[in-house]
Amino acid sequence: MTLFSRVLGLVRDVVIASYFGASGSADAFFIAFKIPNFMRRLFAEGAFSQAFIPVLSEYRERQDHAAVQQLVDRVAGTLGFILLMVTIVAVLAAPVLTAVFAPGFYTGHSDKFQLASEMLRITFPYLLLISLTAFSGAILNTYGRFAIPAFTPVLLNICLIGSAVFLSPMFDEPIVALAWGVLMAGTVQLVFQLPFLAHLKLLPKPVFGWQDEGVQRILKLMLPALFGVSVAQINLLLDTVLASFLQTGSVSWLYYSDRLTELPLGVFGIAISTVILPSLARKHASRSAKEFAHTLDWAVRMILLIGLPASLALILLAEPLIITLFKYGELTARDVAMSAMSLQAYACGLLAFMLIKVLAPGYFSRQDMKTPVKIAVQAMVANMILNLLLIWNFQHVGLAMATALSAFLNAGMLLRGLIKEGVFKWQPGWMLLLIRLFLALFALLAVIVWLSPPADIWMAGDVWMRVRQMLLVVVGGGAAYVCVLLLAGLRLGHIRA
Repeated sequence: MTLFSRVLGLVRDVVIASYFGASGSADAFFIAFKIPNFMRRLFAEGAFSQAFIPVLSEYRERQDHAAVQQLVDRVAGTLGFILLMVTIVAVLAAPVLTAVFAPGFYTGHSDKFQLASEMLRITFPYLLLISLTAFSGAILNTYGRFAIPAFTPVLLNICLIGSAVFLSPMFDEPIVALAWGVLMAGTVQLVFQLPFLAHLKLLPKPVFGWQDEGVQRILKLMLPALFGVSVAQINLLLDTVLASFLQTGSVSWLYYSDRLTELPLGVFGIAISTVILPSLARKHASRSAKEFAHTLDWAVRMILLIGLPASLALILLAEPLIITLFKYGELTARDVAMSAMSLQAYACGLLAFMLIKVLAPGYFSRQDMKTPVKIAVQAMVANMILNLLLIWNFQHVGLAMATALSAFLNAGMLLRGLIKEGVFKWQPGWMLLLIRLFLALFALLAVIVWLSPPADIWMAGDVWMRVRQMLLVVVGGGAAYVCVLLLAGLRLGHIRA
């Protein structure tokens, strides 16, 4: 379901690129969408889920259904009230938020600033709706119902595609249709999950109850978690703030390249993280330290097996991928070249982005929020310094490079901390796995270089030539990678959780 959602997300971005390119209006929409989307990842899918799932898992493990229902009701009421207040303030102060998140628009691009502020008033309520959707999804994930929350983002993509194709001609400023599509998607996503909560007999009946013991625990865990799991998002936001001072198109170039990095990160990194967090929380609650360590080791092995080939392929195929997916309609050849360079920089950090997603639950599942916060703050400071050092010579590409480098610092410190605490333990077979992995990566590299034509041939081809050639390269490289792993003796049983 996650794979389906991410593929449809690419279709959505192809449509947006075709209709709006990397124009000033596109920059304005990406800012208006990024602000609530950033807060969603920071609060809803980041801090809230990481704090809520361990507490809910503990209630499910140790208390009766009535106690679980009471916790759900009070969390729903408290979360909903807080988010409603935040939404009202944000809608009223939309120009201020736009100036904070895109100061370059305020100082030098008055038209983009006005348009971004106008669209932010429409898109910001999405935070309230999608946070309640994430709350519903966290309950479903805790009870092993992973498919429904994973499918839910499909509805966002459908709404945005429909808005671009059918609604945009109805507006004087066509891109405003996308802002309304975001608001529509938030409503549809929340309503979609409610019947499945009713099936679990956990449909929330919101009650404001911030003094409840369980709610207090969640709130206390959330505060440090705001930085812990979402440092990559904060770094990307810093990129956007600085990019708003650069030439027109910089925000869009970073957006398109980030979206391609998000495909393997979302399909595999976030999916594995989503699955292991409730599992680790249950194993910690039942005091199964050996199984806890085994699950973490399995997750890291899976990330290496998926993240390294994905990173290598994105670096080698950056320009062909941008051409195949986005070089239609309003997107220019210069936009392709600029987006490809930042994609290569992001791709260098893909493995680190994915490792953060599976290492952070090793702390959150044990309700240890302080350690990831300390690590996140150090990584954020490093990212800010690197941004300022690299932006002068490399412009938007330097921002992507800084994000990748700080992600490796974050992942390395998380891993070191887990090893030091004795929570993560290397399981047998690592050396053999690395040898097999090296051989398979060499095969992948050789096949991609052999099958991929020069960039000018990609640029000259029509859509069917591009898609056909890209499928040949991707399937050929993937097949070579898997075949060499199998011939080297790797079996799924070797990395079973």
